[in-house]
Amino acid sequence: MMRAARQVFPFSIVLVLLLGAFTMAQTASTQAPATPGRIGSAVSPVAPVQLGVGTQSSSPGGNGSGSSPAQSGAGATAAPSGGTPSYEILIGAGDLLEVSVYGAPDYIKQVRVSAEGQITLPLAGTVKIGGMTTAQAEAVIATKLSDGGFFNNPTVSVLEKEYGTQGISVLGEVQKPGIYPLPGTRSLFDALSAAGGVTPRAGNIVLLTHRDDPQHQQTVILSNDGKNSAQANIPVYPGDTVMVSKAGLVYVTGAVKMPGGFAMENAHMTVLQAIAMAQGTNPTAKLDAAELIRNPGGSKPQEIPIPLKKILSAKAPDVNLQPNDIVFVPNSAAKSAGLRTLDAIVQTATGIAIYAH
Repeated sequence: MMRAARQVFPFSIVLVLLLGAFTMAQTASTQAPATPGRIGSAVSPVAPVQLGVGTQSSSPGGNGSGSSPAQSGAGATAAPSGGTPSYEILIGAGDLLEVSVYGAPDYIKQVRVSAEGQITLPLAGTVKIGGMTTAQAEAVIATKLSDGGFFNNPTVSVLEKEYGTQGISVLGEVQKPGIYPLPGTRSLFDALSAAGGVTPRAGNIVLLTHRDDPQHQQTVILSNDGKNSAQANIPVYPGDTVMVSKAGLVYVTGAVKMPGGFAMENAHMTVLQAIAMAQGTNPTAKLDAAELIRNPGGSKPQEIPIPLKKILSAKAPDVNLQPNDIVFVPNSAAKSAGLRTLDAIVQTATGIAIYAH
């Protein structure tokens, strides 16, 4: 009996060990997807897409901007897929910065960026940070302080207190042309609102020049329609220039009730619309002899007959006008008085133009 018991006891131990090993193997295979190695590989590719160019990194002393100015260009824009373009202001000449080191209450300095894009800090000396983001400047200053042995892995903070050259220039037909400091991501309507809105003589075309691509202008068409108006409200960034065009004018003179120069709404106007804005023709108007004077200030102005009587009776198509066109409706007695000459028409329209402006 004792001998049989001794043979059974080692076999039971072996059986218990085998069951334990099998259970551990099942547990390891079940928890394998939750290992830190797999989590890290799944998360790390997503971070650059979420941060974009304009998001600062919170890691101290590191280059958290994601791209250098040489890679992204001055004032470059990065747009995450399906999101709004992100943008970060770059440090420029004349900016006032506040530089501090976490844990060192005595190291809080306000410095202004020189024309060469440099600042001078205690211990760090002269540091060139022009054209960098604040995160990149933090990394450069932290490296300077760390390499000099003054701090051990310092956490540097760079705060923009004033923007010297990052304003948006709003020019043209606005109430208050000038340079407006609008830091961050703003829209075209924000810039126009800062300038007091457009004038009554403003056209519907706005030329936008981005500071990172001054050779190419972006044309924006303003509209009173709600949907098109929202599409025209595009982002503008510090350093951009907004130029509001002047509305094209069409002049109506002759036998009309209110001769004058009239702004073309949405860059479109027809002869009937121009006559309507002049409050119609006089009873003595000679409708069959109406003329369109095109390019009056050029070397070869054109005289184009207008079948105004047929247009008014819907027997002829309306005529589209161009900026600076002159619609002349003669009086029945104008021919004998010599007022129907081209020089007289242009001179009359010029007087109207001076009065209108």
